[in-house]
Amino acid sequence: MRSRTRAAWLFLLPALVFYAVFLIFPVVSSLYLSFHEWNMLTPPLQASSVGMQNYTHILRQDPVFLKALWNTLVFVAVSVPLSIALAVLMATLMSRRRFAGLWRLIFLLPTITPAIALGMVWRYLYRPNYGLINTLLNAAGIASQPWLNDPATALMSIIITAVWAGIGSNLIVVDAGMRDIPEEYYEAAAIDGAHGWQRFRHITLPLLKPTLLFVFVTGTIAAWQVFDFIVAMTAPTLGRAGGPVNSTMTLVVYMYQTAFEYLNMGRASAMAYVLFFIVIAVSLVQLRVFWRGGVENY
Repeated sequence: MRSRTRAAWLFLLPALVFYAVFLIFPVVSSLYLSFHEWNMLTPPLQASSVGMQNYTHILRQDPVFLKALWNTLVFVAVSVPLSIALAVLMATLMSRRRFAGLWRLIFLLPTITPAIALGMVWRYLYRPNYGLINTLLNAAGIASQPWLNDPATALMSIIITAVWAGIGSNLIVVDAGMRDIPEEYYEAAAIDGAHGWQRFRHITLPLLKPTLLFVFVTGTIAAWQVFDFIVAMTAPTLGRAGGPVNSTMTLVVYMYQTAFEYLNMGRASAMAYVLFFIVIAVSLVQLRVFWRGGVENY
């Protein structure tokens, strides 16, 4: 028995070492650095302790952080529900239709394409002078829009790109959940005279709650960490990610700039933990809302 236990630990050892080095150590070290001032040019153990100063600074004295927090909140609140709603709509339209597999593949292609590449393509589509979107608007008699160059439209332009890119992954999950619903429920509802919307409201949505919970939680966690689209779509045009006038600055982008451009790793670590607790709180609220709706009964 002891030999089997020893062999099991030996097999687990590589995974445990990987887990400790690339997860446990960064988490603990970033927590330590969040209470210190460290510029990455000296040994971290020699960093001077500042207590809660990093946290109080970003929450009370850093307007860029508060702007980034607001932008990220808007991005999450708009992109996640919109992407999931469109995925549910597309999955409903494709349900048990011909060529459904082809449509799934078409919607999935943006998901398997790197976000940096998608951002670069959409940056050219949004170009104010020769971009395809403005060219189509001009053909329809509508004036060109500044899109990424205007603080009023820059964030929404990135949200549109993120929604378009995220529909595919949500669609695959939602479509799988819909196909798992027994057809007998719909047949019984049809016999009782229920039309399409009634069947969707009283059968599809309730039985789809576990799937919707999954895509909402995972989509929200990913949206709070948006980085690739911001960098790909704003940095080459404006010279620095997060513009214009910090209108597309998000928490992760500002965290990156604070750590690797301003060389203030302690303050960036504090931002990381603020983001961590926000994501945990939002996820718990989502779980609470879905559980209250009866998701545990399915």
